[in-house]
Amino acid sequence: MSTDASYPYSLEIKPCEKPEGHFTWVIRERGKLLQRSDKPHASEALARRRGEAEIERLLGPGIGGR
Repeated sequence: MSTDASYPYSLEIKPCEKPEGHFTWVIRERGKLLQRSDKPHASEALARRRGEAEIERLLGPGIGGR
């Protein structure tokens, strides 16, 4: 997620070593680690959705459309 709408945050999706086939997300603020998922997600798409939802929460009600 590298859009201006999420600035200054970026989202990385990474595969897990254990359990194999699962994914986690990492949120960075201006390149520095801010937050990461506390559990593995069953698919890359699910990890991305959860990470994007967390970025929307961080951006606040005015940006996320709430």
